[in-house]
Order: sequence, then C-alpha cells, then structure tokens
Amino acid sequence: MNYKNIYLVFSKTGTWLSQAINLFSDTKYVHTSLSFDPTFEEMYSFGRINPDNPFSGGLVKENIHKGVYKKFSQSECLIYKVKITEEQYYNLKETLEGFLKNQDQYRYNFIGLFGVLLNMPIKRKNHYFCTQFVSELLIRSKICHFDKSPELMRPADLFKINNKEVYYQGLINNNNPLLNIYEMAV
Repeated sequence: MNYKNIYLVFSKTGTWLSQAINLFSDTKYVHTSLSFDPTFEEMYSFGRINPDNPFSGGLVKENIHKGVYKKFSQSECLIYKVKITEEQYYNLKETLEGFLKNQDQYRYNFIGLFGVLLNMPIKRKNHYFCTQFVSELLIRSKICHFDKSPELMRPADLFKINNKEVYYQGLINNNNPLLNIYEMAV
C-alpha cells in the first residue's frame, strides 16, 4: 500500500483573537491549518482574509512566511506530519477542492467559538472556525473519526490523531530553520 503525508499546523500567533481563545484553551496552540506542502507555502484554514483586519474571516490559503505569520513574527507552532493512504489523500484533496470552488460563500464561525466554550455545538451553514474546518476535512476524507462533532473540536483534540509524528516545534521567524524546512523534508 502506498502512503502520502499531510501536515497539521498548530500555531499561536499573538493576535487579539488568539490571545482571547488562549485564555479558555487547554493548549497554547489555538489555530489549526492543514497543508499538503512541506514548505508550508500553502496551508488551508479558516482565519483572517486580510491580515490587518481581524473581522474579515473566512476560508483562507495561508503561507507560513507571509500574512499573519509575517505580521506576528514571534508566532509559535507545532507541526505534525501525518501518514495517510493514497485514497485518503485524494479524498482529502477532493473534499478541499469542493470548499475552494465556493470559497467566497464561507465565513468565519465566531459564534461557534462560544459553542466550544459552552460545550454546545453551533452549526451554521457555510461558517467554520479553523479546527472545525480541519476536523470536517479529516472526517469526510475518512482519515479519522472523533468522539466529538467538528463544532466542538479544539486543537488539542487533533493531537490524538494516529499515524503522526512531530515534524517541527518552535518559533516562526526569519532566523529560524523552519523557513528552510523544505530542505529538511527532502
């Protein structure tokens, strides 16, 4: 059987929303992204559409070297490399492509964050927060199953995923080898 790798990127950026979520979180990493790319120049999540406007949230393609990560250069991250089957990999790509085709219809699920805090799932059509989105992708692609609905998922819940290994943990900044991580991956 052939396998492929995906990457789960957990980060703490220092934005006001990140700091607020961190007050109620059981982990320091409060943002979750998914990448197929070991250079992390293409990561997918729900977050700021415009790095300078915290209220412009939706489905975003992130780059670990630009946007919010560049603006908050002392961001910290934990990256897991997850081994999955080729079938799961292609299912995941197809599921993501479905979201990307209708990218302009999706919004950030701010209200859903309160649902997580209160342990009451709040499902809103075309609205996701980062971990809800990544969990939904993983479930739909049959990569994993969780005991919680995506609307209640926290980054720490994704730490329990199988077939993972720590790929990187540390600061994201210009003096960091993470910027050259592709060379490490090859």
